[in-house]
Amino acid sequence: MKTTPIQATVETLVLDAVPNVEVILAEVVGGGTLRVVIDHPQGVSLDLCEQVSRSLDPLREEHALEVSSPGRDRPLTRPDHFRRFVGSRVRVRTSAPFPVPDGEEPRRSFTGELVGADDEGVTLAADEGIVSIPYADIHRSNLVEE
Repeated sequence: MKTTPIQATVETLVLDAVPNVEVILAEVVGGGTLRVVIDHPQGVSLDLCEQVSRSLDPLREEHALEVSSPGRDRPLTRPDHFRRFVGSRVRVRTSAPFPVPDGEEPRRSFTGELVGADDEGVTLAADEGIVSIPYADIHRSNLVEE
């Protein structure tokens, strides 16, 4: 998982203007909308979303803006996110088909309990068995409701 240029730009603008806000995800989606998912130790309020939106004014000429809290399907985008949620149910999608235990066809999506996360990657107890996936191979990931 690499930090994209838009993620780096958003993080810089937000952190300079609104202390203690974590930019979990910043991505451009259909039609040029900039989607930003934030978190804060005291939670995410409408006022905080408005503050973050104002900090991103320089990007409004190029993008429509959507700022929100992580919600139940919280994205996991960094090693510390995965470490924080060990024991939780997650979905991990890889950028290319990934080998599956027991010789099944390679897959791009795995859902299961996150049983480990270190500096190199994650380990899931998925339906297919135990799967270890390096961060470099992860395209998207998020918590899944149980």
